[in-house]
Amino acid sequence: MPYATPVFRSRQASARLSVLACLVLTVATWLPGSAFAFETTAPTAFMKDFGTGRVLYEKSADLEIEPASLAKLMTVAVIFDELAAGRITRDQTFEVSENAWRTGGANSGGSTMFLPLGSMVSVDDLIHGIIIQSGNDATIVAAEGIAGSVDAFADMMNAKAREIGLTHSQFGNSSGLPHPDSHVTMRDLVTLAEYLIRTYPEDYAIFSQEAFTFNGINQKNRNPLLGLGADGLKTGHTRAAGYGLVASAKANGRRIVFALSRMGSADERAREAKRMMDYGLQDFEEVSLVKAGETIASASVRGGVSDSVPLEASETVSLLVPTGSLADAEKIVTDNGPVEAPVAKGQRLGWLQIKSGDQTIRDIPLHAAEAVEQTSFLSRIGGTIVDHLTWRSNETQE
Repeated sequence: MPYATPVFRSRQASARLSVLACLVLTVATWLPGSAFAFETTAPTAFMKDFGTGRVLYEKSADLEIEPASLAKLMTVAVIFDELAAGRITRDQTFEVSENAWRTGGANSGGSTMFLPLGSMVSVDDLIHGIIIQSGNDATIVAAEGIAGSVDAFADMMNAKAREIGLTHSQFGNSSGLPHPDSHVTMRDLVTLAEYLIRTYPEDYAIFSQEAFTFNGINQKNRNPLLGLGADGLKTGHTRAAGYGLVASAKANGRRIVFALSRMGSADERAREAKRMMDYGLQDFEEVSLVKAGETIASASVRGGVSDSVPLEASETVSLLVPTGSLADAEKIVTDNGPVEAPVAKGQRLGWLQIKSGDQTIRDIPLHAAEAVEQTSFLSRIGGTIVDHLTWRSNETQE
């Protein structure tokens, strides 16, 4: 990563400042106003950096739209919660009802797991059928098996939505099929995806499986970004909602999560999703400004057993910035030296300012890395006499 050699300047002429270590950069927000231009044809979109929580892109992110199969992410979240709570097990089986068979089965015209009427299906198979095959019938079987009815399961979905902070989304059923009470936003769907990734990392791996075979029928995962860098999550489509996608991808230690919808075709969805993924992963970099406990400089001490004290940052500070935007960054240390002993470990003694041009990016407090005790009374008297004689000598020379 290109990065200019750190430049340290003291704003206090009386301070004896020694730079003991260069900063190694790590990161948490980009330089305001400098984000690279990006646009998408998707009418609504939202993207975040998973590690820092920084918004990388948004376009009509709070527009409420029909969820289509993107609602199945909440269905899966509820199922995972029920498993974690021990209320159901993976090998537990549920019966395929006539409602599930007619509404979401082979003759329904939508995505289906092709579950035979009256058959018993395990929770584990239903999970794979929902995530990979996007089976509407699988979501109905799971809803009825867990809650007794689709309506009761929808209540569980909405309770979970409120719990994890979805503010503009509501679910009328488990499948995402058209329902007057169903709507989501791209911002909320990203929050939901983050919940799944963070809370159920082992189960999240199912989203990256490229195919699943059940009852002799093999179906491929519909996510167009698998194999291109993404490792989840879900596509969706209805005539009213258009083509949508919630996805996550990881590269160089960073993960992004994004959602986009209302596109006119599967091809447009694949193209715009790839563009957004590349933008989020390639056009930003993590830069560590300072690490906790890293010695930055030293400040002079008067009347102490040591004539200086190392300064350190008490916490790691990192930023997420457009690639290369901090190449000319300057680091300026301002200390309070010379400070009078005693100095307590952790005592704030200065600041590290990160600047790029005329813009201040971050002010980071610096603290004493160790304690400095006072010298004895006689030593302090002697030091005062030496200081006085030095001052008189300088005055005579002038």
